[in-house]
Amino acid sequence: MKQFLSFVKKEFRHVLRDRRVLLILFGMPIAQVLLFGFALSNEIKNTKIVIVDYAKDYASQQITTKIAASQYFDIDKNLLSHDQLLAAFKKGDIKEAVIFPVNFAEDLSHQNQAQIQIISDATDLNISNQVIAYLTNIILNYQAEQNQLQKIPYRIIPETRMLYNPELKGAPNFVPGVMAMVLLLVCVMMTAVAIVKEKETGTMEVLLVSPMKPWTIIVSKAAPYLILSLLDLISILVLSVFVLNVPVEGSLVLLLAESTLFIVTCLMLGILISIQTSSQQIAMLISLVGMMMPAMMLSGFMFPIENMPYALQLISNILPSKWYYIIVKNVMIKGTGFAAVWKETLIMAGIAMLLFLVSLKKFKIRLQ
Repeated sequence: MKQFLSFVKKEFRHVLRDRRVLLILFGMPIAQVLLFGFALSNEIKNTKIVIVDYAKDYASQQITTKIAASQYFDIDKNLLSHDQLLAAFKKGDIKEAVIFPVNFAEDLSHQNQAQIQIISDATDLNISNQVIAYLTNIILNYQAEQNQLQKIPYRIIPETRMLYNPELKGAPNFVPGVMAMVLLLVCVMMTAVAIVKEKETGTMEVLLVSPMKPWTIIVSKAAPYLILSLLDLISILVLSVFVLNVPVEGSLVLLLAESTLFIVTCLMLGILISIQTSSQQIAMLISLVGMMMPAMMLSGFMFPIENMPYALQLISNILPSKWYYIIVKNVMIKGTGFAAVWKETLIMAGIAMLLFLVSLKKFKIRLQ
C-alpha cells in the first residue's frame, strides 16, 4: 500500500509540474463555463434599430417610448429616406427598422386599424426572427392597453419585410460563418506543423545552413498551403452556389481577393505557432483548441458580439475570422462593394502584416 501511495504521489507531482496539463484540466473548463454561462448569449441586447416616424403623432410616440423602455434595443430616431435606410442596412449600421406611416394615429381613430412596417436584416435569421418577435409583442401590448379604453378595438398590423433573405433560408445565415471557421482551422492547422516538423525530423539544420533567408523560408512554407486553401475556397463556393443555392450577390473577384487575404492571415498565424512550439502535438493542440473556440464564439457567427461584455468585444477585434465574416456577409449575401468593407480589409491586412513581422522576429537562425 505504501508503494502504491508513493507512485500516486509521484504522478501528482508530475501533473502539478506540467503547466500545459494544468491549463487543460482547470483553465479550459473554467473558461468554457464563464464564456457559455456569462458572456455568450443569444438573447437580444443592444440591437441597433432605427425608428422612422413619418406620423409624429401621440400613438407613434407612445409605441416608440415603449420600444425604448424595453432596454433590448439601441435606438436611432433619425428620420431617414428610403435610400439612406437601405444604405444603413448594407453598411451593417442597423439590424431593424420600424416605420410609422403618415397619419398613423388618425388611421387608428377613424378606421380602427393601422399598419407598422418592420424591415429586418435577415442575413442573421435567428436574430432577425427574435427581434421581430420582441417588436411585435411590444406593439401588441400597446394595442391591448388601448383596447381597454375603446368600445371598438384597435388593430395594429405589423408588416414585416426581410432584406437579403426573403425566402428565410438558413443557408445564407451559416455559409459565411462556416467559410470563416473552416478556412481558419484548415490554414492554421496545416502551417502550424510546417516548421516544427522540420525541427523534429532533423532537417531544420539543412534549411538554416542554406542561402535562403528567414523570410524566404516562411513564404516558401506558406505558398503550397495558400494554393491548397484556395482550392478549398473554390470547392466551398461551388457547393454554396450549386448545392445550397446561396448565390454570390456581389463581386466574385472581390470575394476571392478578400478570401485570399484571410487565408494569408491564417497561414501567418499558423507559421507563428509552428515557430513558437517544440512538437507537432503541441502545435496541433494550440491550433485546434486555441483557434476553434474563438472562431466559433467570438467571430459573431454563433453569438452576437454586441451581446458580449465589453472586454470580450475588444478581444474579438484581434480575430481575423470576425472581420472576414463581416466581409463575406456584405459581399456574398448583401452584394456590397469594396466601399462597404474597406475598413475590415485594412484591419485584416494589418493583422497579416503584424503576424508576418512577429514570425520573422521569432524565427531562430540557430537551433540552440
